Amino acid sequence: MERTLIILKPDAVQRALVGELITRLERRGLRISGLKLIHVTEALAGEHYREHVGKGFFPGLVAYITSAPVVVMAVDGPGAIALVRTTVGVTKPAEAAPGTIRADYGVDIGRNLIHASANAADAERELGLWFGAGEVIEYRRDVDRWIVEG
Repeated sequence: MERTLIILKPDAVQRALVGELITRLERRGLRISGLKLIHVTEALAGEHYREHVGKGFFPGLVAYITSAPVVVMAVDGPGAIALVRTTVGVTKPAEAAPGTIRADYGVDIGRNLIHASANAADAERELGLWFGAGEVIEYRRDVDRWIVEG
């Protein structure tokens, strides 16, 4: 089992797509282990996007992610990181594969609806930023035996 971070960005919240996007991820077989609605601080945004500090688009990125509430999720599943990234689609909605979240709902790279951790190291770091002790829980779902063999 892997765990990864998903952020439904301000445009997803403002466009009332939260339920639809969560449904799509759950229908893939992913299990929600943490979920909250928050207003992102500049400090948290800066830490989350720290690899972009000094780049020309960084101030706009921080302004955007702090402009309205976001929904932050921890999700679990076998190969969850790759599964989520495939479901989300590439960063530029115009280049995203048909049927992905970004292809179906996005138009502009600056309003691409959703963040998904890129790899296991990023997922671990990002989950630690967005979720505190006790905010991500372990549990069993009976349906999991119908999703994953074994």
